[in-house]
Amino acid sequence: MEIKNNKNIHSIYAENQLTIGLPNAMLYKRYETLWENFFMALGANIIVSEPTNKEIIHSGTEAAIDETCLSAKIYLGHVHSLIRKCDYILVPRISNWALNRHMCSRFKSQYDLVCNIFRGSGQKFISYDLDEARNLTEEKAFLNMGLELGFPKKLIKEAYKKAKKQETADWKYRLKSQEQLYKSEGLKVIIAAHSYVIEDEYFGKPVTDYLKELDVIPLRADITDRKEALKQSLKISKTLVWEFNREILGSLHMHREHVDGIILISAFPCGPDSMVNDIIARKFSELPVLNLVLDSQSGTAGMETRLESFVDILKFKKGIL
Repeated sequence: MEIKNNKNIHSIYAENQLTIGLPNAMLYKRYETLWENFFMALGANIIVSEPTNKEIIHSGTEAAIDETCLSAKIYLGHVHSLIRKCDYILVPRISNWALNRHMCSRFKSQYDLVCNIFRGSGQKFISYDLDEARNLTEEKAFLNMGLELGFPKKLIKEAYKKAKKQETADWKYRLKSQEQLYKSEGLKVIIAAHSYVIEDEYFGKPVTDYLKELDVIPLRADITDRKEALKQSLKISKTLVWEFNREILGSLHMHREHVDGIILISAFPCGPDSMVNDIIARKFSELPVLNLVLDSQSGTAGMETRLESFVDILKFKKGIL
């Protein structure tokens, strides 16, 4: 369990300093910088759950119904690991960024689901509601969350502004590093997967690690100019409504001429991914595509064999095998 202390706080809050728990899964992978800097600017301590392991997967699976996707099961396991170790656990409710820019229903219902599953634990949960269709912007959502925690309005606004600035700076750095990889020499594969899949230490990260062992440069479709990717996604599909999938689709279109192949990684049984992955396979037919669907029974041996075979195909096509 990683605990991040904030010692630069106003003395008025030091006596009753809050500890906020952040499950190391799902949206944490996207909003880590924003969340941590916001709460620490308020003077709170941060506790982040351990990387995904077998125990977390088991506890999450026990808490979920069978039809729940693997990513959601993992998330519940991370929540479970934080129970009674902090004052509040953050479980955001993110609905949309206006018309045709929606989140999967899992994210819309996550707070209510978690509160119901762990209702007898005595644990407190905190959320923020982002729903721009109802004029609930991210800034307003963070303000409401801070007020609910008892912080003054001025401090909350300053904390959000500071956290947003850091998030923007970190993202620009990651984006610049990613763009440089597209220009590098070598066999390049772009991975189409959500950040909470590709960055998961138990399931997604072994894929990128093994590609590097095979002397392949793994690129990420989710690290992209998001505004431009959303615009470019319309050239592939005008009706797709899931925000993160649209970003990935647009990113693939933007970089299709700079990579040698595409690897799709999704968590079973993700509904949006199953539909979007089919679109990718049809719309990017000029590139070899490998589809990896991960579940709780997945082992590395089968994954490594499939990756080796895929890389051989890419090398053969490029004339270097």
